[in-house]
Amino acid sequence: MKLGVLVYLEHEKKVLMIHRQKDDEHKGYWLAPGGKIEKNEAPQETAIREYQEETGLTPKRLHMKAVLNFPDFGDSPFGDEWQVFLFHADQFSGKLTDACPEGILKWVALEKLKDLPMWEGDQLFTPRVFRPGFFTAKLLYRGNRLEQSIFWE
Repeated sequence: MKLGVLVYLEHEKKVLMIHRQKDDEHKGYWLAPGGKIEKNEAPQETAIREYQEETGLTPKRLHMKAVLNFPDFGDSPFGDEWQVFLFHADQFSGKLTDACPEGILKWVALEKLKDLPMWEGDQLFTPRVFRPGFFTAKLLYRGNRLEQSIFWE
């Protein structure tokens, strides 16, 4: 199982998102900045490190909002079973980079998130990040299609 994080940084009713340009399974989709947890690293450390690497910003007041499980029965578009920790932050320091290695960075109005091309599961869990409370979910993909989603709140 691989472990990862996604960080939703909210500022002035907008959230910083990446329009993925890198030639991988995420190309063309909009995602929150994040990445893989390295050996001996806590999810919070990963969230800060990956956010700095991808955006130049350091998120402050990180709050864990969810734990997502992505099973793999041999046909996952993500190449393995994943567990992903979702974080929300509403403060930051630093200067936004002009050269994100993963794609194009853009502040997106919260009400416009639903209009962005995202993975089906992301469309379901992203709005929950901005609501009060913690949740967990299981999102099963068969190829690029979301076959099952179960949420516990």
